[in-house]
Amino acid sequence: MRKVLLFFLFVFFLCTKIHAQFVQGTNFGNSNNTNAKVKQHAKWKYELNPTKVTVRQEIELILTADIEEGWYLYSSDFDPNLGPIVTSITFKKNDGFQAIGKLKAIHPKRKFDDIWGGEVSYFIEKAEFRQKIKVLKQNPTVEATVEYQTCTIKDGACVGGEYDFSVNSKQLTVISRQSSVVSEEKPGNSAQETTTEKADTITVNRQLSTVNDTPTTHNPQPTTSETDISLWAFFLKAFLFGLAALLTPCVFPMIPMTVSFFTHSSKSHSEAVRKAWIYGLSIVGIYTLVGTAVAALFGADAANFISTHWFPNLLFFGIFVFFAASFLGMFEITLPSALVNKIDAQSEKGGLAGIFFMAFTIALVSFSCTGPIIGTVLIESAGGKFIKPIVGMLGFSTAFAIPFTLFAMFPSWLKSLPKSGGWLNSVKVTLGFLELAFALKFFSQADQVYHWRILDREIFIGLWIVIFSLLGLYLMKKLKLSHDDEDYTEQSVSVPRLTLSIATFAFVAYLVPGMFGAPLKALSGYLPPISTSDFILEQNTHNPQLATQNSLCDVPKYSNLLHLPHRLQGYFDLKQGQACAKQQNKPLFIDFTGHGCVNCREMEANVWSDPEVLKRLREDFVIVSLYVDERTELPKEEWYTSPFDGKEKTTIGKQNSDLEIRLFNNNAQPLYVIADAEGKIIGEPRSYDKDVEAFVRFLDTGMKEFKKTTF
Repeated sequence: MRKVLLFFLFVFFLCTKIHAQFVQGTNFGNSNNTNAKVKQHAKWKYELNPTKVTVRQEIELILTADIEEGWYLYSSDFDPNLGPIVTSITFKKNDGFQAIGKLKAIHPKRKFDDIWGGEVSYFIEKAEFRQKIKVLKQNPTVEATVEYQTCTIKDGACVGGEYDFSVNSKQLTVISRQSSVVSEEKPGNSAQETTTEKADTITVNRQLSTVNDTPTTHNPQPTTSETDISLWAFFLKAFLFGLAALLTPCVFPMIPMTVSFFTHSSKSHSEAVRKAWIYGLSIVGIYTLVGTAVAALFGADAANFISTHWFPNLLFFGIFVFFAASFLGMFEITLPSALVNKIDAQSEKGGLAGIFFMAFTIALVSFSCTGPIIGTVLIESAGGKFIKPIVGMLGFSTAFAIPFTLFAMFPSWLKSLPKSGGWLNSVKVTLGFLELAFALKFFSQADQVYHWRILDREIFIGLWIVIFSLLGLYLMKKLKLSHDDEDYTEQSVSVPRLTLSIATFAFVAYLVPGMFGAPLKALSGYLPPISTSDFILEQNTHNPQLATQNSLCDVPKYSNLLHLPHRLQGYFDLKQGQACAKQQNKPLFIDFTGHGCVNCREMEANVWSDPEVLKRLREDFVIVSLYVDERTELPKEEWYTSPFDGKEKTTIGKQNSDLEIRLFNNNAQPLYVIADAEGKIIGEPRSYDKDVEAFVRFLDTGMKEFKKTTF
């Protein structure tokens, strides 16, 4: 009764608004009427792809709408009898063309609406729809009207609208089949036709696409919100690295010395504060300049190379081990004394330039301690976008500069500053152990991509157990290194050190079951996949659902190189998976993944491992995992040149990556797609989201839609 009452109130409100506009002489809903007084909350435009075709060829009409802030637009793919006005397109009859299929919404949001009592789909900020059209003759005239409804997020008020448009011969060129054949027979064209045909063979079926085969963007990027969150998280991480650098023997004693210089060389407190601000900003500027240089050298294009190629991974592994050895006391990293002396001489000149060079001096003098930490920040940021190294160094230098500025503003705080001592070296050694543990991640990355099987899961976890056990013993003062005091092992252990050692040994205790097959979900993104384990205790005898394996039609290609988690069985070649799906009358579960994909491992450990998810993957789907960073080279007859970037795709990974980019305009992993054996997509693809219930709904919805089309 409540839903019925709300429905009639909504209709009454809508009719009242329409009547009011009618009385005022408004032409309601006509987006092309420039005299209309009703404001439309969506601005539409369209484009064609391709714009040059032959008779009987299909084209795609791409409709986009920019939606006003605070409003949303209902999509086209939910029950039109539910209540809201679904977006629809109506063509004026013409024998020059034929509409193929229905209007398709591209990646709308979905929710269950309590007022309407059902699931609706909608767009915020920007909407995109696509409609296929077959050209039947030359010079066709396409006239159509899009009907839609926008509603305000604030109070739910809704406005209907229409968008009229027409396509003429200036926008669409249609050539006859005869002229097309002549064009194809020109020198050089036949090779291109063969290349395109071969590429289409790899994609198997053009229906396996929610976008046209030539995406409009050459480098798909994550959403703004995802990028912002990632950059803020990295800024915070770099900021913490900067705080850690302050607690090293090279930097901590410099704080009171530097602040004393400002307070004694200044005529007033305000002058000391001003100089301290300039000094702090100079430190930030110097380190940020380093980040900018790294960004210019690496940039976003290096991300895939750094994450998959053996050379940068082994190089970074070596650098981390080198830094760890320095922190553990094996040697000191020092810069040439001539360079340090020259910069120091400039700092004595006074003025703004002198303060800047003084900041430069402390950056150089402290390099033996801060170098490894700065290197860690830069290495982690080198695989990101252009801005990431700059953000990283900005975060590091901000934390590094804060104490100098604050203590100069409030000199009395220096009395409460702890005195330098052996604890500073303990901080440095602790960082050395952590650097050594992080180094293994880079070696593991190369090891997985190139299938060396040197650093399998048990060996990786075993090394971490040893490293963190030694760290725990060091914190308990049961282990002495070269730079520690003579009586270090005889000193009492403070409560903070005891707390840290307890946390370290607790972490070791958490790692131990991983040696015998425990998933260690909290570390799933950093450890080698469980499929690389040689020694796994049988854990699934109590759960028959997890102990069974799904059946296959034949031996999967590349199964000697690639594996699925949780004893799942599947394929690593799309065409082979489609053949099995057709034979078993099951839908495909396509998993775009990668060896170096942290989010993929987290999804497998936290979502795929759920019994309800595993049950569905085993019983209802044919799984196809497509590794985008697998560097195994294919036989030469399987190579093809991509119509996307014009580059030859010679490896398994390059062809899978090209497939994902061309069909889904996406180059991020994981990406999960449900499709039938013919390649037709079922539902919307899904990316990284550790909501298990939502993933189960995704699988159930795909299975339900598949049954509708096959039974």
